[in-house]
Amino acid sequence: MGKPEILDYTQNRELSWLRFNQRVLEEARDETVPLMERMKFVAIFTSNLDEFFMIRVGSLYDMAAADNSKVDTKSGMTPRQQLEAIYKAAAPLYKERDKTYAEIKKQLQPYGVCGLDFKELEQQERKYVKKYFKDQILPVLSPQIVDTNHPFPHLLNKEIYVVATLKRKDDIMLGIVPVPHYISDILYLPGHDIRYIRMEKVIMEYLEIVFDKYEVSDKNYICVTRNADISPNDEAYADNEDFRFIMKETLNKRRRMAVVRLETAAHLSKEMEKYFCDRFRITPECIFRTKIPMKLGFIFAIADKIPESMKRALTDKPFTPQPSASLAEGSVMEQVGNKDVLLAYPYESMDPFLQLIREASSDPDVMTIKITIYRLAKKARLVEYLCAAAENGKEVTVLIELRARFDEQNNIEWSERMEEAGCRVLYGFEGYKVHSKLCLITYRNKNEIRYITQVGTGNYNEKTAKMYTDYSLITSDREIGEDAAVFFKNMSIGNLDGVYNHLIVSPASLKQRVLALMDEEIVKGERGRIIMKMNSLTDMDFIRKVSEASQAGVKIDLIVRGICCILPGIPGRTDNLKVTSIVGRYLEHPRVFVFGSGADAKVYIGSADMMTRNTEKRVEVACPIFDDKIRRRLIHDLNVMLADNVKARKMLSDGTYRKKTGGDHPVNAQETFIKEALNARRPSSPVHKEKVKRPFWKKIAGLFHRK
Repeated sequence: MGKPEILDYTQNRELSWLRFNQRVLEEARDETVPLMERMKFVAIFTSNLDEFFMIRVGSLYDMAAADNSKVDTKSGMTPRQQLEAIYKAAAPLYKERDKTYAEIKKQLQPYGVCGLDFKELEQQERKYVKKYFKDQILPVLSPQIVDTNHPFPHLLNKEIYVVATLKRKDDIMLGIVPVPHYISDILYLPGHDIRYIRMEKVIMEYLEIVFDKYEVSDKNYICVTRNADISPNDEAYADNEDFRFIMKETLNKRRRMAVVRLETAAHLSKEMEKYFCDRFRITPECIFRTKIPMKLGFIFAIADKIPESMKRALTDKPFTPQPSASLAEGSVMEQVGNKDVLLAYPYESMDPFLQLIREASSDPDVMTIKITIYRLAKKARLVEYLCAAAENGKEVTVLIELRARFDEQNNIEWSERMEEAGCRVLYGFEGYKVHSKLCLITYRNKNEIRYITQVGTGNYNEKTAKMYTDYSLITSDREIGEDAAVFFKNMSIGNLDGVYNHLIVSPASLKQRVLALMDEEIVKGERGRIIMKMNSLTDMDFIRKVSEASQAGVKIDLIVRGICCILPGIPGRTDNLKVTSIVGRYLEHPRVFVFGSGADAKVYIGSADMMTRNTEKRVEVACPIFDDKIRRRLIHDLNVMLADNVKARKMLSDGTYRKKTGGDHPVNAQETFIKEALNARRPSSPVHKEKVKRPFWKKIAGLFHRK
């Protein structure tokens, strides 16, 4: 077998992701952003980087060990070459992040928000910290020496350990103290200002008390990042009837995976560096010194503690998701039975969807509620309403994906709660995650079966619905409902090859249908138009089709927040392609696809990015938009994003990004949508659905699906 063709208009996905995270860090450096919001961006950058090392770097380590000769089809690099490039690219990002954090921290001090070192503590504060350490921290510490009789302990992923060299007489050894995860990350100091010191610094300061029989030197604290790219063992499926048991075993296994990164607060001595490299089987390139906290979750708690009098200067202007401009007060079921409704999070509230489920749970005409779930909040009203529906005698089917990465435990617990209430709980397929966001309510109206279908671009997560931008379509269209009913039937019997008239579903038809719609635009040549919004783009079939469309003269705009493996502006390849990325106050999350322009434009929303994992290895659902008003709104939103010259960046042909600029009129898409939501007027009473002539393309949509 020959080497794969490496296209001249593609780039490596991992390096593309690092450039995305660099854009997040740029928001932390943007002086027009309030200081605490900038600090949050530092925390988000850090959390993103942690997950990147756990998953993507971990995956490359596995690939390098299995077959390092296999090359990346987008860059021609082997797994080891990719790892080398990642570590090289990550090092300057660390320095930029540390510098940014230090600058923001300094600027926060005049506002009374002070993260302190011991040398900065006042005398009374030192006394307070020492007493707190002796009374509250020392009794719960679990220090350990490492010698012949005390083996090196297993260091947990992303937990902090204070370490030091210990000496007693002629014996030299390592001392390790885990920073307990059940105590606060920071210690607030008495007083009106928000003055605090991190707990690992407190423990390190008093290490001589912990190891009181030893001479203590080379004090430091460290944190290991472990490979977390682990999937359930396929053989386990055959041996266990309950997939929940398999997932619990998988989570336990993840705790002991190989180290892919070591972070240290101070430089390691040559001896200590060699010791840790040997112990963790890593190279010096895997060691990163960080001058900022290794855990930054406390930033969000500090933001909540800021007095109201200072919040205006330090945080974004508060915004509460608004009531839907499409719905009046009253029954949501009744209103969506008469017209399609589109909710746009977080500009509009998720409450109408939750109210819909709550109404359905007690409506005597409702027979079934079926839903796919990928991620849920820790506290989920949705689950309570689904449980209430089951307890009220409705047939409730929940297809919950237990392999939603880092939400596995949460989903296991919710699945058990729903099963106890009488819901029928199903899990994803072997080899295929169920990532779709689909809900179907079936009810009887006189002697007629009717449907209400909800299709979303984001999770049913009440917390992230206030932080992520997403769309949620609620429709009573009979044909969409019939498709959704067939979908849930197929999921229940393990059929991934279902045929649908209007919904496009991966792995069977989504990619094929998208490529066919692009072919329609290619036929139009220079009159063709494609606008697609997604989170990431890696699928090679899609990339080749974009290049083909560009060469045919089709004008293509891709709005891609994160990874984008296609390069725009490559002569003869992607001349007519523009790539935009928006990083702003909210995380951009919708997937919207527009083919054509004007009244003939075909518009879809769905759960899938154009990544091979989504199009071939996940169950995803995209839905056509038939309502003219909603289609116009979605196209309007995309055009506003393309006009953004404040938070938007355009990709250059070398894969780097440059902020968009444009005249005297700044356009911030997210701020525009906030203003539109605040100015929208709700209807005073339920509006009945107008008879709209169905577009011709809807009638023939089923012809494009694989039989």
